[in-house]
Amino acid sequence: MNPSALSITDGMVVTFRYTMSLDDGEIVAGAAGPETITYLHGEGALLPGLEDALYGLKAGQRKAITLAPHEAYGELDEDAWELVPLSEFPPDLELEPGMALEIHDDEMDEIYEAYVAQISDEGVLLDFNHPLAGETLHFQIEVLDVRPATREELEHGHPHTGGHAH
Repeated sequence: MNPSALSITDGMVVTFRYTMSLDDGEIVAGAAGPETITYLHGEGALLPGLEDALYGLKAGQRKAITLAPHEAYGELDEDAWELVPLSEFPPDLELEPGMALEIHDDEMDEIYEAYVAQISDEGVLLDFNHPLAGETLHFQIEVLDVRPATREELEHGHPHTGGHAH
C-alpha cells in the first residue's frame, strides 16, 4: 500500500499547515508563517465544518475552506455579556481588555471562558462569546501527512506526536 495515496477518513492521523483569516483579510492564525496541526480525524478535535471539509484529501493537496459563523465558533450572542462588580475579582488580578478568564458558576461545577470586554467604575463587562464568534473564517490548508492511527492513539482519542488542535 502506498502511504502517499491514503486519504483523510476517520481514524487517520492528519498533519496539515494552515493560515486562517477573517473577511477583512486580517490573519488570525499563521501570520508569522503557516501553523501546523496534527490531529486524529473523527474525534472532534477541529471545528466540525473544518473537519468535514478535509475528508478525502491526501498528503500534498491544498484546499481553501470558508466556514460561516454557524460552522465555526457560532453566531454572536448579544445576551452573552455580564457586568461583574470589581469586588468579585481578586485584588491582585491585573485586568486588561481582551484578557481571557475562567469563570466558575455559583455551584463551582461549571467553568466558562469569558473575555474582558470593558473595565469601568461600575465593574468589569465580561463577554462569554468566543472571540471569533460571528466571524466567517477563511482557511488556506496544505495537507502534509496522512497515516493510520495506532491502536493506542485510537483508544486515547488523539495522536501521540505533534501539536494539538483546539
